[in-house]
Amino acid sequence: MFLNKGEILFRQGDSGEFLYHIKSGLFKVTRLHKNGNSVLFNVLYPGETVPHHSLITPKDIHGTATALMRSEVEKIPAEEWYRELSEHPEKALEIALLLQEKVRFMQQRIDHLTVGTPAERLALLTDWLNSYAHGIHFTELLTQEEIGQLIGVRRETINRLLRGH
Repeated sequence: MFLNKGEILFRQGDSGEFLYHIKSGLFKVTRLHKNGNSVLFNVLYPGETVPHHSLITPKDIHGTATALMRSEVEKIPAEEWYRELSEHPEKALEIALLLQEKVRFMQQRIDHLTVGTPAERLALLTDWLNSYAHGIHFTELLTQEEIGQLIGVRRETINRLLRGH
């Protein structure tokens, strides 16, 4: 299936009837907290099967995934996924490799958060996003608030960095 920019792949609280293999595009994953704060906590990219926390056993959806650009996704019925996993235990290695890749991505993100200056953090995020964005400027994909959440700075700092000061 194809989703255009702004379309929702899954919503926080959904029962998790499906898993999704991202073939192309990018998605931001946000979580709405009880106090009303919405936080961007993940970016999904091609090659991932999500939600990660449901690759072995089912669980309600933890956040809302929104397409950042035209994206192609394979929709996999959860029942079929889990049945295949039980019938073919070797599939667990495939899942372990998917999770390992995501852990490595998260380690890279943590490394990016610990780089010295906000400008350096922004440069690292920009480089990473550009590798998937197909020429779309990162400010067309994410708001200044979301960029700030990903690199651990306030929106005002992002605004100042983007103006070149």
